[in-house]
Amino acid sequence: MSRRYTGLAINSSVVPMNNSITYRITGLTFLVVAVTVFLLIYLANVQMTEQFKEYLVVQQMEMSHGGRLMYGDGSPDAAMIIMMGPQEQTFLTTVHNSLIWVGMAILAVGLAASYILARSITVPLRKLSQAAEQIERGNFNLTVPVEKNDEVGHLAAIFNRMADALATNNNLRRQFLANIAHELKTPLAIIQGHLEGMIDGVIEPSKEQFSSLYEEAVRLNRLIRDLRDLSLAEVRQLALEKHPTDINWLIGRSLTMLKPLADEKDLEFTCRLAENVPEIMVDSDRMSQVFYNIIVNAIRYSPVNGRIMVTTEITERETKPWIKIAVTDNGPGIAAEDVPYVFDHFYRGDKSRDRKSGGTGLGLAIVKQLVEIHGGQVTVDSELGKGCVFQVLVPFEQEKLP
Repeated sequence: MSRRYTGLAINSSVVPMNNSITYRITGLTFLVVAVTVFLLIYLANVQMTEQFKEYLVVQQMEMSHGGRLMYGDGSPDAAMIIMMGPQEQTFLTTVHNSLIWVGMAILAVGLAASYILARSITVPLRKLSQAAEQIERGNFNLTVPVEKNDEVGHLAAIFNRMADALATNNNLRRQFLANIAHELKTPLAIIQGHLEGMIDGVIEPSKEQFSSLYEEAVRLNRLIRDLRDLSLAEVRQLALEKHPTDINWLIGRSLTMLKPLADEKDLEFTCRLAENVPEIMVDSDRMSQVFYNIIVNAIRYSPVNGRIMVTTEITERETKPWIKIAVTDNGPGIAAEDVPYVFDHFYRGDKSRDRKSGGTGLGLAIVKQLVEIHGGQVTVDSELGKGCVFQVLVPFEQEKLP
């Protein structure tokens, strides 16, 4: 037998009857009901018999002379014992039988209610287990219906969110692998083509050819290193060597190193660095990589004779002090629908993937991971035609300086 949820077939799992939660819950609940009914019937019978005898005694005493029970011969009944006649016995028997039938009816209703209660709990759980089996087989596009607003319904809603997250991650993984293959294919194809041409004598070996091959090998090595750093950072296994560091000094050094690249486009650098910024515990090499990637991105997308401004300030968020570093450019900006994906792997604003318009698409993804493993945050604000503002927030009291 099969069941269908959201258009997908799910095979029912065979659960041994003695291990089924349905029967265990039904049995336990029915046992409680049965014990309760038996006790009530027993107590009702005992009480009924005793109360009925007392009633008969009172009736006989009222009919006796002087309030004393008398036998037919007129002698007093010192023990006040009364013998019940056939009518009285019939009455008690009828009442006892009625209680038994009522008890049996209650037991039948209790059994049915116990089973319905157990089914209401176990059927959604069975659907969840069947859906989990499908996810185990790689079918991530699956959800279960949320029929009730209780704990089981809450569990079903969480399961659906988990399935959606797994489906999204699976698609991102496939896209990530496809992008890696794309990025690795180009330099390898160039190197292979040049080497085959040299072997066949079509291309004359020269310093320029070897220089081109070297550049492709360097780019390939950089891509592999970035991928390694990114994967380690995402699982928080990237080793950091933290030391007291002056953020303003790191920014100044990054700008000095990138000035030749900015001069090629006649870009103007402007710095507004806050004074008395305290030293913070960071990995200076990794944080330099953060600033380098953000500034290179600003240079790449800034127009000729454009402007890039870098600022630092001390701010407070969530009752904690932070150092905020902002890099502002006057480039073309980013479309609103693309802003949420800026820090994704291999993201590029230029969908044509023209290498002249951008790098591998890993720079900002690495920035996000490196900032987060330092306990910070990175955001971007942008509007088409008005440039971008990248902000890096780093807490400076997360660790005590020596």
